[in-house]
Amino acid sequence: MKRLAIFLLALITVTGCSCGNTKLTQDTPKKKVETFFSNYQTLNDDVLTQLDDVVNKQTDFTEDQKNEYRELMKKHYKNLTYEIKDEVIDGDNATVTVEIEVTDYSKIMTDADTYLSEHPEQFNNEEGVYDVSLFTKYRLEKLKDAKDKVKYTLNLTLTKVNDEWVMDTISDTDESKIHGMYVY
Repeated sequence: MKRLAIFLLALITVTGCSCGNTKLTQDTPKKKVETFFSNYQTLNDDVLTQLDDVVNKQTDFTEDQKNEYRELMKKHYKNLTYEIKDEVIDGDNATVTVEIEVTDYSKIMTDADTYLSEHPEQFNNEEGVYDVSLFTKYRLEKLKDAKDKVKYTLNLTLTKVNDEWVMDTISDTDESKIHGMYVY
C-alpha cells in the first residue's frame, strides 16, 4: 500500500510538473512564430478571413478573378516554408529570426507591368480602350504559372503581455515578403 501511495504521489508530481511546463513550452516567442506560419500553411480561419478582406477590396477584379486570386493565394500559403533561425529574449521583448521560402510573385508582377508598358494595345477592349480586367486576367495567368521561389529572412518581434508572448504588428515589407510580392 505504501508503494502504491508513493507511486501515485510520484505520478501526480510528474503529471503536475509536465502540465505546468506545457504552458511554458507552448508560450515562447519561437512557438508563437511557428504557430503564425503554421496558420498560413493550414489555411487557418483567421488567415482566410484576412485573405477574403484583401480580395474583396480589389475593385478592378471581376468575381471570377477574385476567386482565382483567392485560390492562387491559398496554394501560395500552403507551399510557404519556414525555418526558425534564432530566438533572442530580452526581458519582455523578443526577436525571432525566421527564414521563409515563398513563390516569387514579385518578379511576375514586375514583368507583367513591363509588358503592359511595352504592349498596352493588347489590353484594349473592342472599342480600343484600355480594359483593366484584360490586364488582370493576363497577370493571373502568369501568376498561376509561377515556379520560382525566393527566400527571405525576417526578424519578427514579440512583446510579453500579461505573461503571454504576443507578436508585434508585422511591417508592410515583411508582409509583402510573406505574400511573395516584395519587390527586391
